[in-house]
Amino acid sequence: MSRGGGKGQSLKDKLDGNELDLSLCDLNEVPVRELAALPKATVLDLSCNNLISLPSDFCSLMHLVKLDLSKNRLQQLPLDFGRLVNLQHLDLLNNRLVTLPVSFAQLKNLKWLDLKDNPLDPVLAKVAGDCLDEKQCKQAAVKVLQHMKAIQSEQDRQRQRKLQAEREMEKKREAEQRAKEAQERELRKREKAEEKERRRREYDAQKAAKQEVEKKTKKETVQTRKAASSSRPPQPPRHKHSWSRSVLRILLFLLLCVLCVLATCKLTELQRQPLCVSVNTLYEDVVAALQNHKTLQNMLQQNSQQ
Repeated sequence: MSRGGGKGQSLKDKLDGNELDLSLCDLNEVPVRELAALPKATVLDLSCNNLISLPSDFCSLMHLVKLDLSKNRLQQLPLDFGRLVNLQHLDLLNNRLVTLPVSFAQLKNLKWLDLKDNPLDPVLAKVAGDCLDEKQCKQAAVKVLQHMKAIQSEQDRQRQRKLQAEREMEKKREAEQRAKEAQERELRKREKAEEKERRRREYDAQKAAKQEVEKKTKKETVQTRKAASSSRPPQPPRHKHSWSRSVLRILLFLLLCVLCVLATCKLTELQRQPLCVSVNTLYEDVVAALQNHKTLQNMLQQNSQQ
């Protein structure tokens, strides 16, 4: 920062009551920190300097009531210039301003405004009009504030519409995402069901093939057995044949024993023994019975012939 005409003199020395005159000081930038230390300086004159822009912290000087920035080279005001809510008088004559920040609408206490000799936007220039006297400058303050409030309202509406559109777009994206996720879930569910059905069919096919193999094997076994049984001659039951032979052997053995006993009792000296006597008697009775039986048969035969 360079200053002319006041070298070695502090800002406090320039303070006259509540007015601080820093005009014609060849300033390239505003000494915001020093100004913030002088809250009594509610009237600030920065006219006729070389200011191209105002620092963002300039808007912290909320104690300012009257501000003269005329005859500088300002191309724009800080975006939050509306923080200077106590400002009532603002002189921006002969600068390079084209537009004003939207926050300008927040200067609700502004009563006087001069925007002459600036390359203003045509709409803004028409709203501001000429500030040739006190009345016109006051009207300029009122009209410019109304204009900036309208712009702020329109921007707010656009912002709201944009936010609404973004919310709707977000809802649409969420709905599409939900629909996509639902489709993916349905697809996974269908694929899982198809896989289950495929595995079930494979299981049934394997089971049927296994049963068919078992059936075929069983049929071949039965046919093999039938073929083997038909190729062998029928054999009599072994158990029945063995039983008959055993009975015959027993009867022959008993008959032999009886003959032996009878021969012994008839031909040997044992015929006088009680046992042999009984055997001989039994033999003679049997022989007599057989003879009587034969005689009876002959008699019956003769009677039948007569």
